[in-house]
Amino acid sequence: MIEPRADLVLLDLDGVLMDHRAAARAAVVAWLGPRATSEAVAAWFAAQDRRLAQWRAGALTWAEQRRARLRDVLPVLGGGERTDEELDLLFETEYLPAYERAWAAFPDARPAVDELRRSGVALAVLTNGSEQQQRAKLRATGLLDRVGPVFTAEALGVRKPDPRAFLTVCERLSVDPRRTLYVGDEHEVDVLGARGAGLQAVLLDRDGTAPQQEAAVIRGLAELRALVVPSGR
Repeated sequence: MIEPRADLVLLDLDGVLMDHRAAARAAVVAWLGPRATSEAVAAWFAAQDRRLAQWRAGALTWAEQRRARLRDVLPVLGGGERTDEELDLLFETEYLPAYERAWAAFPDARPAVDELRRSGVALAVLTNGSEQQQRAKLRATGLLDRVGPVFTAEALGVRKPDPRAFLTVCERLSVDPRRTLYVGDEHEVDVLGARGAGLQAVLLDRDGTAPQQEAAVIRGLAELRALVVPSGR
């Protein structure tokens, strides 16, 4: 359940503020060129989801999950074995620049953030990922100076859905977890993770794939303002 008031709205980044999937798709197409078949693109996203899940579980480092993604996809492209150094170079010089060029905020992100700020709602970001890259995304999309404090899994040393990620943010901002609303696009990682830490949570379901049993769902960030009112109002 979502209470009618919250002292803090804690936002995810990828899939909530920035359109990561569109940027990743554009990057894969740019990187692969004529080889960007539907099979190859599907293989990239399957590898991304699988390897990032392993990273969240602590089974792979950030660099290892990148290499593993490439090792998963290269056979589909007819590529042979590569060393770790070759994979790092490929990722850094071919895929990553295309991904960075495609970074863009969702059209509703800045208006929603600005409206919440004007209404007096405190904002912050909690995102899995590396400190440098996630801050660069916010800077590139014009959101870094709008969203309040930014907390990354790398800097915290713990990743969603681990309750400690959510609770550490609340502790550092001196906010009661029960008065904090987390907004995420992944049901298990974001919504269930936040609730497991005692926060309120809402699922941002842009594509209409929310679990049927989930009641706290919004289809766009414009709906947030109606859900939160600062304490004392």
